[in-house]
Amino acid sequence: MNFSETGVPDKPLTTLHDFNHAVVSCQACPRLVAWREKVAREKVRRFQHEEYWGKPVPSFGPLAARLLVVGLAPAAHGANRTGRMFTGDRSGEWLYRALYRARFASQEQSVGRGDGLTLRDCRITAVAHCAPPANKLTREEIQACSRFFRDEIAMLKKLRVVVALGRLAFQVVDRTLRLPDAKGGEFHHGATYELRNGVLLIASYHPSQQNTFTGKLTEEMLDDIFRSVRRHLEA
Repeated sequence: MNFSETGVPDKPLTTLHDFNHAVVSCQACPRLVAWREKVAREKVRRFQHEEYWGKPVPSFGPLAARLLVVGLAPAAHGANRTGRMFTGDRSGEWLYRALYRARFASQEQSVGRGDGLTLRDCRITAVAHCAPPANKLTREEIQACSRFFRDEIAMLKKLRVVVALGRLAFQVVDRTLRLPDAKGGEFHHGATYELRNGVLLIASYHPSQQNTFTGKLTEEMLDDIFRSVRRHLEA
Protein backbone atom coordinates (compact mmCIF):
# COMPACT_ATOMS: atom_id res chain seq x y z
CA MET A 1 0.00 0.00 0.00
CA ASN A 2 1.37 3.40 -1.02
CA PHE A 3 0.55 6.63 0.81
CA SER A 4 0.74 10.28 -0.18
CA GLU A 5 2.65 12.88 1.84
CA THR A 6 -0.52 13.56 3.85
CA GLY A 7 -0.85 9.88 4.76
CA VAL A 8 -3.86 9.32 2.49
CA PRO A 9 -3.67 5.92 0.71
CA ASP A 10 -3.73 5.83 -3.08
CA LYS A 11 -6.31 3.02 -3.31
CA PRO A 12 -9.12 1.57 -1.17
CA LEU A 13 -8.15 0.08 2.18
CA THR A 14 -9.12 -3.57 2.52
CA THR A 15 -7.35 -4.80 5.68
CA LEU A 16 -7.60 -3.67 9.30
CA HIS A 17 -3.83 -3.18 9.48
CA ASP A 18 -3.75 -0.85 6.48
CA PHE A 19 -6.87 0.96 7.66
CA ASN A 20 -5.52 1.68 11.14
CA HIS A 21 -2.13 2.70 9.76
CA ALA A 22 -3.71 5.09 7.27
CA VAL A 23 -6.00 6.66 9.87
CA VAL A 24 -3.33 7.22 12.52
CA SER A 25 -0.84 8.55 9.94
CA CYS A 26 -3.25 10.96 8.26
CA GLN A 27 -2.20 14.62 7.93
CA ALA A 28 -4.79 15.63 5.35
CA CYS A 29 -6.47 18.49 7.27
CA PRO A 30 -4.01 21.17 8.46
CA ARG A 31 -6.49 22.83 10.83
CA LEU A 32 -7.27 19.55 12.59
CA VAL A 33 -3.61 18.51 12.75
CA ALA A 34 -2.69 21.82 14.38
CA TRP A 35 -5.56 21.67 16.88
CA ARG A 36 -5.19 18.05 18.01
CA GLU A 37 -1.44 18.57 18.55
CA LYS A 38 -1.92 21.89 20.35
CA VAL A 39 -4.41 20.31 22.75
CA ALA A 40 -2.03 17.39 23.35
CA ARG A 41 0.83 19.78 24.19
CA GLU A 42 -1.05 22.26 26.36
CA LYS A 43 -3.47 19.81 28.01
CA VAL A 44 -5.87 20.86 30.77
CA ARG A 45 -5.06 20.97 34.46
CA ARG A 46 -6.92 17.80 35.42
CA PHE A 47 -4.95 15.76 32.85
CA GLN A 48 -1.65 17.63 32.94
CA HIS A 49 0.31 14.55 34.07
CA GLU A 50 -1.08 12.31 31.32
CA GLU A 51 0.45 11.73 27.91
CA TYR A 52 -2.11 12.64 25.25
CA TRP A 53 -2.63 10.53 22.15
CA GLY A 54 -2.77 13.67 19.96
CA LYS A 55 -3.22 11.80 16.65
CA PRO A 56 -6.19 10.64 14.56
CA VAL A 57 -8.15 8.10 16.58
CA PRO A 58 -8.79 4.71 14.91
CA SER A 59 -12.15 2.99 15.09
CA PHE A 60 -12.76 0.54 17.93
CA GLY A 61 -14.27 -2.95 17.78
CA PRO A 62 -14.23 -6.06 15.58
CA LEU A 63 -14.71 -5.97 11.81
CA ALA A 64 -17.09 -8.91 12.18
CA ALA A 65 -19.52 -6.67 14.08
CA ARG A 66 -23.13 -6.44 12.94
CA LEU A 67 -23.60 -3.08 14.70
CA LEU A 68 -21.72 0.10 13.81
CA VAL A 69 -22.04 3.19 16.03
CA VAL A 70 -21.07 6.46 14.34
CA GLY A 71 -20.25 9.61 16.31
CA LEU A 72 -19.07 13.05 15.25
CA ALA A 73 -15.36 13.21 16.14
CA PRO A 74 -12.98 12.56 19.04
CA ALA A 75 -13.35 14.94 21.99
CA ALA A 76 -10.32 17.16 22.59
CA HIS A 77 -9.71 15.81 26.10
CA GLY A 78 -11.51 12.50 25.60
CA ALA A 79 -10.47 10.28 22.70
CA ASN A 80 -7.79 12.78 21.59
CA ARG A 81 -6.25 12.11 25.03
CA THR A 82 -6.90 8.38 25.42
CA GLY A 83 -6.60 7.24 21.81
CA ARG A 84 -9.84 5.24 21.84
CA MET A 85 -13.22 6.30 20.49
CA PHE A 86 -15.64 7.73 23.09
CA THR A 87 -13.21 7.00 25.91
CA GLY A 88 -12.41 9.35 28.77
CA ASP A 89 -15.29 11.82 28.55
CA ARG A 90 -18.92 12.19 29.63
CA SER A 91 -20.34 11.24 26.22
CA GLY A 92 -18.41 7.99 26.35
CA GLU A 93 -19.65 7.26 29.86
CA TRP A 94 -23.23 7.46 28.61
CA LEU A 95 -22.57 5.46 25.45
CA TYR A 96 -20.66 2.60 27.06
CA ARG A 97 -23.18 2.25 29.88
CA ALA A 98 -25.91 1.84 27.27
CA LEU A 99 -23.82 -0.60 25.22
CA TYR A 100 -23.07 -2.62 28.36
CA ARG A 101 -26.73 -2.85 29.32
CA ALA A 102 -27.52 -4.02 25.77
CA ARG A 103 -24.69 -6.61 25.96
CA PHE A 104 -22.53 -4.97 23.30
CA ALA A 105 -19.72 -4.01 25.73
CA SER A 106 -17.88 -6.09 28.33
CA GLN A 107 -18.01 -3.33 30.94
CA GLU A 108 -19.67 0.03 31.44
CA GLN A 109 -16.56 2.11 32.18
CA SER A 110 -14.42 3.67 29.44
CA VAL A 111 -11.35 5.15 31.11
CA GLY A 112 -8.43 4.38 28.79
CA ARG A 113 -7.10 1.99 26.17
CA GLY A 114 -5.76 -0.38 28.81
CA ASP A 115 -8.91 -0.67 30.94
CA GLY A 116 -9.90 -4.08 29.55
CA LEU A 117 -13.07 -2.92 27.79
CA THR A 118 -14.00 -4.95 24.71
CA LEU A 119 -16.89 -4.62 22.29
CA ARG A 120 -19.10 -7.56 21.31
CA ASP A 121 -20.67 -7.59 17.86
CA CYS A 122 -20.21 -3.80 17.82
CA ARG A 123 -17.76 -1.33 16.28
CA ILE A 124 -17.48 2.40 16.97
CA THR A 125 -16.27 5.01 14.50
CA ALA A 126 -16.87 8.70 13.75
CA VAL A 127 -17.42 11.10 10.88
CA ALA A 128 -13.91 12.45 11.51
CA HIS A 129 -10.99 10.79 13.27
CA CYS A 130 -9.43 14.02 14.57
CA ALA A 131 -10.66 16.33 17.32
CA PRO A 132 -11.95 19.60 15.78
CA PRO A 133 -11.90 23.06 17.41
CA ALA A 134 -15.22 23.79 19.16
CA ASN A 135 -16.45 20.35 17.97
CA LYS A 136 -17.11 21.87 14.52
CA LEU A 137 -15.97 20.28 11.27
CA THR A 138 -15.72 22.04 7.93
CA ARG A 139 -17.27 20.59 4.79
CA GLU A 140 -13.78 19.92 3.42
CA GLU A 141 -12.73 18.04 6.55
CA ILE A 142 -15.84 15.87 6.44
CA GLN A 143 -15.13 15.11 2.79
CA ALA A 144 -11.48 14.28 3.46
CA CYS A 145 -12.39 11.73 6.15
CA SER A 146 -15.30 10.27 4.20
CA ARG A 147 -12.99 7.99 2.21
CA PHE A 148 -12.04 6.24 5.47
CA PHE A 149 -15.71 5.79 6.29
CA ARG A 150 -16.49 4.32 2.87
CA ASP A 151 -13.57 1.88 3.11
CA GLU A 152 -14.58 0.88 6.64
CA ILE A 153 -18.17 0.20 5.58
CA ALA A 154 -16.86 -2.01 2.76
CA MET A 155 -14.83 -4.06 5.24
CA LEU A 156 -17.79 -4.66 7.55
CA LYS A 157 -19.12 -7.72 5.72
CA LYS A 158 -21.69 -8.65 8.39
CA LEU A 159 -23.04 -5.15 9.00
CA ARG A 160 -26.79 -5.04 9.68
CA VAL A 161 -27.41 -1.93 11.81
CA VAL A 162 -25.87 1.54 12.01
CA VAL A 163 -26.67 3.84 14.93
CA ALA A 164 -25.90 7.46 14.03
CA LEU A 165 -25.29 9.70 17.04
CA GLY A 166 -26.35 13.18 16.03
CA ARG A 167 -27.61 14.86 12.88
CA LEU A 168 -24.27 15.11 11.07
CA ALA A 169 -23.42 11.45 11.59
CA PHE A 170 -26.92 10.56 10.40
CA GLN A 171 -26.49 12.62 7.22
CA VAL A 172 -23.10 11.08 6.42
CA VAL A 173 -24.35 7.51 6.91
CA ASP A 174 -27.54 8.19 4.97
CA ARG A 175 -25.62 9.72 2.08
CA THR A 176 -23.06 6.88 2.00
CA LEU A 177 -25.51 3.97 2.17
CA ARG A 178 -28.70 5.42 0.72
CA LEU A 179 -30.58 3.28 -1.77
CA PRO A 180 -30.30 4.53 -5.38
CA ASP A 181 -32.90 7.21 -6.16
CA ALA A 182 -34.09 7.20 -2.54
CA LYS A 183 -34.91 10.47 -0.84
CA GLY A 184 -32.69 11.33 2.10
CA GLY A 185 -34.09 10.51 5.52
CA GLU A 186 -35.14 13.09 8.10
CA PHE A 187 -33.27 13.14 11.39
CA HIS A 188 -35.12 12.71 14.66
CA HIS A 189 -34.39 10.54 17.66
CA GLY A 190 -35.46 6.97 16.97
CA ALA A 191 -35.96 7.45 13.22
CA THR A 192 -35.31 4.21 11.31
CA TYR A 193 -34.52 3.72 7.62
CA GLU A 194 -33.52 0.75 5.49
CA LEU A 195 -30.44 1.46 3.37
CA ARG A 196 -28.36 -0.50 0.88
CA ASN A 197 -27.87 -4.24 1.41
CA GLY A 198 -30.68 -4.26 3.97
CA VAL A 199 -28.66 -2.23 6.51
CA LEU A 200 -30.88 -0.53 9.07
CA LEU A 201 -30.05 3.07 10.02
CA ILE A 202 -31.25 4.24 13.44
CA ALA A 203 -30.92 7.90 14.44
CA SER A 204 -30.16 8.97 18.00
CA TYR A 205 -29.40 12.22 19.72
CA HIS A 206 -25.70 12.44 20.51
CA PRO A 207 -24.89 11.78 24.21
CA SER A 208 -23.16 15.16 24.46
CA GLN A 209 -23.39 17.13 27.70
CA GLN A 210 -25.50 19.68 25.85
CA ASN A 211 -28.13 16.98 25.33
CA THR A 212 -27.75 14.98 28.54
CA PHE A 213 -27.55 17.93 30.95
CA THR A 214 -30.69 19.48 29.49
CA GLY A 215 -32.66 16.25 29.46
CA LYS A 216 -33.02 16.26 25.68
CA LEU A 217 -31.47 12.78 25.83
CA THR A 218 -32.09 10.54 28.82
CA GLU A 219 -30.48 7.20 29.63
CA GLU A 220 -33.81 5.50 29.00
CA MET A 221 -34.01 7.06 25.53
CA LEU A 222 -30.50 5.85 24.69
CA ASP A 223 -31.27 2.40 26.10
CA ASP A 224 -34.34 2.26 23.85
CA ILE A 225 -32.11 2.73 20.80
CA PHE A 226 -29.87 -0.20 21.65
CA ARG A 227 -32.77 -2.38 22.77
CA SER A 228 -34.17 -1.82 19.26
CA VAL A 229 -30.83 -2.86 17.78
CA ARG A 230 -30.74 -6.00 19.90
CA ARG A 231 -34.28 -6.97 18.90
CA HIS A 232 -33.44 -6.47 15.22
CA LEU A 233 -30.29 -8.58 15.42
CA GLU A 234 -32.02 -11.38 17.27
CA ALA A 235 -35.15 -11.45 15.12
